[in-house]
Amino acid sequence: MTLLKRAKDHLIKLIYGKTMVPVGLFDLSQYFRNNGSISFNFEKGNGVIVAVSTNFRYGSIVTSGKDQKELDKNIKDAILTSFEIPSSYARETEIHRVGEEKKEYALA
Repeated sequence: MTLLKRAKDHLIKLIYGKTMVPVGLFDLSQYFRNNGSISFNFEKGNGVIVAVSTNFRYGSIVTSGKDQKELDKNIKDAILTSFEIPSSYARETEIHRVGEEKKEYALA
């Protein structure tokens, strides 16, 4: 994530404060409540791991990372982006890996 995007996201959060919550947070919560977790297939190649969602109802979520830690961060950011939620709200969403194989993401 670029420095400019991070600055913009934090500025939005600072301006609106805790009184304003992005509509996407509610949509995200409702999505997970109604549809369950989002599953991903992982493919390795050319020094990166590519993750492609398998059951996202609004299309596909595709992202990549050079290692599992970066991929995990990028998947969370891609889910937030799908619901038009600034990345500065990542802590509020508490998206985390779930499932036996840890290939699914859900809300805490």
